[in-house]
Amino acid sequence: MVSVRLKYVIEDVDRHGNVRLYFRRKGYPKIRLRGAPGSDEFMDAYRKALAGAVPIPAKPSVATPGSLRAISIEYFRHLATRKDLEPSTVRVRRGVIEGLCREHGDKPLGRMMPHHVADFRDDRADRPEAANAIVRALRGLFDFAVEKRLVASNPARSVKLLSTGSQGHRAWTLDDVATYEAKHPLGTSARLALALLLYTGQRRSDVVLIGRQHVRDGAIYLTQQKNRRRKPITVEVPIVSALQEAIDAGPTGDLAFLRTEFGRPFTANGFGNRFRKWCDEAGLKGLSAHGLRKAAAARLADLGATEHQIMAVTGHQTSKEVSRYTKSANRKRLAASAMALVEAETGNKRVPLSGLIAPGGTKSTPKPLKRKA
Repeated sequence: MVSVRLKYVIEDVDRHGNVRLYFRRKGYPKIRLRGAPGSDEFMDAYRKALAGAVPIPAKPSVATPGSLRAISIEYFRHLATRKDLEPSTVRVRRGVIEGLCREHGDKPLGRMMPHHVADFRDDRADRPEAANAIVRALRGLFDFAVEKRLVASNPARSVKLLSTGSQGHRAWTLDDVATYEAKHPLGTSARLALALLLYTGQRRSDVVLIGRQHVRDGAIYLTQQKNRRRKPITVEVPIVSALQEAIDAGPTGDLAFLRTEFGRPFTANGFGNRFRKWCDEAGLKGLSAHGLRKAAAARLADLGATEHQIMAVTGHQTSKEVSRYTKSANRKRLAASAMALVEAETGNKRVPLSGLIAPGGTKSTPKPLKRKA
């Protein structure tokens, strides 16, 4: 079979990790090409895109000096030079600010007050995470503007974030793990994924990168992806027997143990979606990859690990996150020891209640007789 490369056809991976084909020509709109490559549907879409593409008209780049849009343009240029920020962070900030610019772009940034920022936040109060993203993005924008002396102060700093009221991703239970393992036996990618998540305590963005190059002397050495540009954190997690068994059973790649059905490493988002499907296949709704990271930390706490021992595995830099697990485990142990004292005191004895309970259900105590004067 002869392979022909079509001009202007590119591969693109969406946020779910799916590979799409597009017609992409500089100065022209990006057009999705549907159908299997080489099929009649695909070739028809390609010919139409090639013959009917209309250049995108140039947009005027005029922005009122001092306006939200004008300062945002400078801020975006600044973000492009920041090596300490994750691309995902830059993408989120830019998306939030561009959304504000569509409605308020021509307004002077220097006149924005805390109550304006609070209004932007409260407009999305039904979605607390989206509301808080606006406050955070504006804090960054104003920090830049203050530093460049484009505005006098940062009104977003005094605006509080909304409480999400969320407990985050639900942690897995031992029963959940057993149910998943019953559906996905050793020798499957689904089972390997579970073992890597549960027995390393790492995020999905790290688990998709783990391969043989990270294994040394019976442990996994890994620099975590989160904050790797600002405060890189390297963990050394010993490989327990259950994880080694899953790795030996495979299937594994070399540079990355986990692979897609096409033999490629997963993206973090693509793996998250695939793992959720594996959970659904096992009848486990509402569970996710991150829930296994929480389960790993909780399991260590239940086994008596200290906060610093858990932090050495998970890579947390403060005890704020892991203290929830250790406090819960400590309460469980203290409650068990307290009730053991009660059991030791009472044993199998049963205290008769019939003589102490009045007909109305109230405990009665015999009153002392009064002597006559």
